[in-house]
Amino acid sequence: MMAKANGTAVPSLTREAMGIVDGLPLEIADESPAALRDAVQRLLDIEAIKKVKHAYFRCIDTGNFEELATLFHPDVKVHFRGGTYEWKLEGRDEYVASISQSFHTRSIGHHNGHHPEIEILSSTEATGVWYLADHMWVLNQSHYTTGTAIYWDRYEKIDGRWLVRDTQYERLYELNEQLSEEPRFDSHYLKKCGVALHE
Repeated sequence: MMAKANGTAVPSLTREAMGIVDGLPLEIADESPAALRDAVQRLLDIEAIKKVKHAYFRCIDTGNFEELATLFHPDVKVHFRGGTYEWKLEGRDEYVASISQSFHTRSIGHHNGHHPEIEILSSTEATGVWYLADHMWVLNQSHYTTGTAIYWDRYEKIDGRWLVRDTQYERLYELNEQLSEEPRFDSHYLKKCGVALHE
């Protein structure tokens, strides 16, 4: 979403606008074993956060909502801004219930998150910026969407596990098309394993 300043659009996808600040330095502070341990732990935390986000994309595209729920804080806040929608939700249960309506036997999703920029703020707090590329077919509505977006997340570590505490995205571009005919897919995982759509 672009803010206006003196009639000119101000970018909202800057680190400052997204509330992203520099985290702890990725360096070994001194030659002590404790400093080495702290530096290694920050790298392990970054890898753990990557796993959470990659699992998120896998779970939505495969309709795995039970596992998806384990990736989010119970009080997660969600705010997604698309070209044709704005989606604001609060709480893990509300989010999972809502997203489960989009990934069913008559939909096909392909979401890739890459180029992670993760900042470890403390032993229990972190942020991440991700670049999304996606394709989404909603066959029962003869609709196809593709585009890219920037995600920015906040993570919290609870009982040794990183969880998504806040997640937002804004589209860089979005292309929506009405399909004149249903594509012929040779494989369609959600058709055989997804939640049945009640039309």
